[in-house]
Amino acid sequence: MGSQYERELRHVLAGVEKGVDAVIRSCDEVEKARVRLVFDRPFLVVRASGSGMRGTGDLLALRGDICFPIEVKSSKYDKLYLSGRTVEQYNGLVDEGERCGLMPLYAYRLKGVRGDSWRLFRVETGQLNGRLSLLKRRIPSLPLTRSGNPFLDWHQGMSLNKFLALVCRPIDEHSSFPSMKKRIETHSKITSEVWNEHDEQQHHQQAQ
Repeated sequence: MGSQYERELRHVLAGVEKGVDAVIRSCDEVEKARVRLVFDRPFLVVRASGSGMRGTGDLLALRGDICFPIEVKSSKYDKLYLSGRTVEQYNGLVDEGERCGLMPLYAYRLKGVRGDSWRLFRVETGQLNGRLSLLKRRIPSLPLTRSGNPFLDWHQGMSLNKFLALVCRPIDEHSSFPSMKKRIETHSKITSEVWNEHDEQQHHQQAQ
């Protein structure tokens, strides 16, 4: 994975203003508002690639309440199949996720598209606790091929802006500061829209 896209995602998750502005330039206003929520709840993002440790992914996104190992992929094609080394990467994420009670993620960047070009998937692991158990219900896992092997389908992932709307809840929902209250009201509306849309998609898939 090229360091260009790792850096792009790292800057967004860390709430770096220039990086966020660059990514949301071609997004609509709702998508921009969702991504900007990261300014209030940024992550410390560490590049793990090259560390030699199996299952760490390319990036580690850390915050007081949650932590995600993230494997970053990019392609000009909407589907990416895992084989050889990439299967070993996936298995390593599964093993470490189960061992440490984490939710590893894949971040898939589709090249050449306007708007939010990132999609997030979670790696299926064992039982999760706390907030991760709630996020597990919202973030889609990697789809499976007919033979049962995980792969990446950009169209089935969760957009980065919706992911940030879910994980960047305000710290203090009873703050007396008007600006914080306004951001909280905006976040609550955005989060409600994301969850309702996700439930509608699940209902539609079950109906099929």
